[in-house]
Order: sequence, then structure tokens, then C-alpha cells
Amino acid sequence: MTQRRRADRCNRPADPGQAGAGVDRGRRRLLGALAAGAGALLLPTGLRAQGDGTQRLRFFRIGTASTAGTYYPIGGIIANAISNPPGSRSCDTGGSCGVTGMIAVVQSTEGSVDNVQLIHQGQLESGFAQADVAFWAYKGRGLFAERGPMQNLRAIANLYPEALHLVVRRDAGVLEVGDLAGKRISLDQQGSGTRVDAELILKAYGLSPDDLAEASSLPAGPAADAVRRGELDGFFFVAGTPANAVATLAAEVGVTLVPIEGEPAARLRAEYPFFAAHGIPAGTYQNVPQTPTLAVGAQWLVRAEADDDTIYEITQALWHPSTRQLLDSGHPKGSRIRLETALDGLGVPLHAGARKYYLERDLIPTE
Repeated sequence: MTQRRRADRCNRPADPGQAGAGVDRGRRRLLGALAAGAGALLLPTGLRAQGDGTQRLRFFRIGTASTAGTYYPIGGIIANAISNPPGSRSCDTGGSCGVTGMIAVVQSTEGSVDNVQLIHQGQLESGFAQADVAFWAYKGRGLFAERGPMQNLRAIANLYPEALHLVVRRDAGVLEVGDLAGKRISLDQQGSGTRVDAELILKAYGLSPDDLAEASSLPAGPAADAVRRGELDGFFFVAGTPANAVATLAAEVGVTLVPIEGEPAARLRAEYPFFAAHGIPAGTYQNVPQTPTLAVGAQWLVRAEADDDTIYEITQALWHPSTRQLLDSGHPKGSRIRLETALDGLGVPLHAGARKYYLERDLIPTE
């Protein structure tokens, strides 16, 4: 999706050495060819028997977003963790602890909305999406009202929080959401997840877009530029922290992050399960104190039709101790991906294979 691609581009890029296709350099050319022709190679479940019959060769794609954003390098780390191609050393002999016979690759997409549609249609085995986008897609509401519900979407895990930023110029005189009345604010593009969230927040605090002097539809990058030029007072933006668009703006012109807290925020959390209370720590952005806000999870989704055993094995590989090391060392967001928050704020039901894993770990009650 266009707005998610642009917004995610504003997140911190990974080091180029970390943002590979999810496997070591020696296999990348092979995987590039496989990814390019994956539509012809893959069964609906992402499985293919190897020709000699000795081991199944399984291909599994992870839809991400722009290669410059956060989803892509995180997808590469996870793809590396769940891959264990034929001929690899076994986990207990120091080799990969991924899924036996699996080659996982990341695929750059337009982001959350694009990913849920491709997964729903069976054109991707899996992908990352914001919890709110997944929720609206599953329900067929909000930005998906005209497309109908995508009730075959399922979750493997909640990964890490993406904070809702309400960014305003420091000289705009906005200290709380109610102060937005009469201001020039970008709500993000029509049809974006951020736009839906922004309108929900305005409503919760007794406002509507009509109460603004100007309700623009710019994505985060152009909106930050407009604030810098004095053409806007602020903008809404959903992103992992620190977000480069906000960090640069804070350093150049000075910004305030408006708190989203109190009874209106509590009502939103009660009504919409994808919202969670969140705090942006002091020092995340120059001269910006700790700011309470809301967050939505970045979540890993698959189709309900995906093979239960395969998704169980993938979930098991995701939470293997060796994956913990890859996540902690591979990207700043990797350390936020924790088993104890894997079920937080899910926008769609768990896949049966993932559910089996979490049941075995006593993370959900036995039915």
C-alpha cells in the first residue's frame, strides 16, 4: 500500500548487512531466483516435495514493505531464523534451528494493506501488517468497508509496537488533543490505517476533521516537510520509534508530541482491541519528554488455509533461543519481539498451528 510504504520508509533503516533476503550470502542468488518465480513454484500451503524424495523443500515468503523501512530487515532476520534448507546442518549440531527443508525469503511490498490483500488472495504465504489494518480487513470495516471481510486472515504472532505519533510544531500552541481545533493538521492519506486511527482519536476527544482549519491528506514524509515550511501545524503518524521523519523534524524546527491519554484513550482501548497503552521514552526525539500515547502492534499474518503443522513449526522456530540471538543483534526493533507479548492486541484470530504452540507453552488457557 502506498501510504504504508511511505510511512514505513520513515522508520530507521537497517544496516545494509542486516537487510538481506534472510539467508547467508552464499544462497542469496538462488533465493532471488526462487522469489522472482515463486508464484509458479508454490503450492497454496507453500510446500513442494524435493525431486529425490529425501526431504521436502518448502518455500515460504514474508511480505514486508519498502526495503528502506523496518518491516523488510525484520522480515530478513525472521526468514533467516525459520530457514533450514535441505543439506543444512541440524540444530543440535550447531546448524540452523529453522523448519527442516524450508527456504524463507522476504518480499518487498507496499506495506500493511497490500500484505493483507495478498495473503487473503493466496498470493503471499505470510506478511506483516499493523494490528489495526488487520482488524479492519478481517471485519470488513473502516478502510475495507467496500471490499468486504477477509475472514481467512490469521496471526502467527504480535511482533513489536508501532506508536501513534501526534506531532506538532513547538510554536503551534498545541498541548493536548483538544487544542487541535482551528489548526492545520495532516491525518494521512485517505484509505490509510493511520487516517482511520486519527479520525477515531479526534472523535474520542470530541472533535472531527471539520473542526480543523485544514485537514490534509499527506503521508508522514511530505507532512513533515510541510510542517518544516510552516504550511502545516502538525500531523498524525503510526510508526516504530524512533521514526526518522519525526527525529529530523525535532532536530531542525522543534516539535511537541501531543499526549493521547486519559478517559478518551481508555475508551478507545476498550472498544478497539488493537490499541494498547504505550509511552514514547524521553530522549527518543530531541528535547521531547516522555509522552504517553497509544500503539498498534506490527503482526505476522498467514491464511487460515495454511498447513497447521507448517505454521506450528514456523512458530516454534520463531521463538527458539537461537532466534532470540538473531533478533537482539540484528536490528534495534528485534529486542522488542518477545514471547511474552506475542499475543498482545491481535487484530485477527490465531492460526491453528500457532495456537497449538502457545497452548503447549501455557500462554493461553486450555479449552
